[in-house]
Amino acid sequence: MTITQLEYIVAVDTYRSFVIAAEKCFVTQPTLSMQVQKLEDTLGVKLFDRSKQPVTPTEIGIEIIEQARIVLAESEKIREIISDRHDELSGELKIGIIATIAPYIMPKAISGFVAKHPQVKLVIQELAAKEIAQQLKLGTLDCGIMSTPLREALLTELPVCYENFVAYVSKNNKLYKKKNIEPEDIDIEETFLLNEDDGMREQVRNICRHRHSDTRAHFEYNTHSVDALKRLIDQGNGATVLPELALTEMSDKQLGKVRYFRSPEPAREISIVIQKNFLKRRMIEALKYEILEVVPKRMRSKKKKDVLAP
Repeated sequence: MTITQLEYIVAVDTYRSFVIAAEKCFVTQPTLSMQVQKLEDTLGVKLFDRSKQPVTPTEIGIEIIEQARIVLAESEKIREIISDRHDELSGELKIGIIATIAPYIMPKAISGFVAKHPQVKLVIQELAAKEIAQQLKLGTLDCGIMSTPLREALLTELPVCYENFVAYVSKNNKLYKKKNIEPEDIDIEETFLLNEDDGMREQVRNICRHRHSDTRAHFEYNTHSVDALKRLIDQGNGATVLPELALTEMSDKQLGKVRYFRSPEPAREISIVIQKNFLKRRMIEALKYEILEVVPKRMRSKKKKDVLAP
């Protein structure tokens, strides 16, 4: 049994294809298949059901592959011990981030990180929360930046900040005349929401849980974009709820449509999420530092905030 063989069976499990697994491992498909077969012969069990498409692990294969992931993670820590003896970070850090956080944190955080750690390549993907969690478990991402808590046994959450929610209302909306608002003032039937990709939709629904009217909006608008919601309101349509960092690029005219909640303000916890046996600790610590440099200091505490689960 070799580390390479373990890498191959993990790749096949991840991509559910011998062809794709071979491409990702930079070997030919016959070479990968031969090594998987050798491992199966050594263990005396079948790890994959090749008759199914996509390829699926057998019952015992699931257990062995799970252990293989642990062994590979532990072996990688040997390289980290050596790397930690050097002052300069190097390598690749694969990050998944939800769309309602990415544009307000990552541009500045990337600039700061790259300036200090030029030998690290950042590979960043905007993904749905469920996909980030799944890829973290599979090991295809090193960390995720998302709203928490997730309550996932295989993942660890490192809280970074607590971002308030605010209302953004058109001039013809009844909330426009209010200086500050209560959650009870928000009517879910008159509020434009995001799709469910990153958990913010459910958080906003929790803010609006106090009030449901018989009113129905004249149309529905399904979007993943906070900016699209802002443009809807700017065109004189109803109200929405935004994460506070979305205010950073607003004009004075737009800021005039923002209404803050009275304390305790509804908020979301933003965390770096990693596997339990996570690697690249120094890189992730460096990333957390750069994110903290971007967000206002008042967001580092959850005091006087009503933190909502995604």
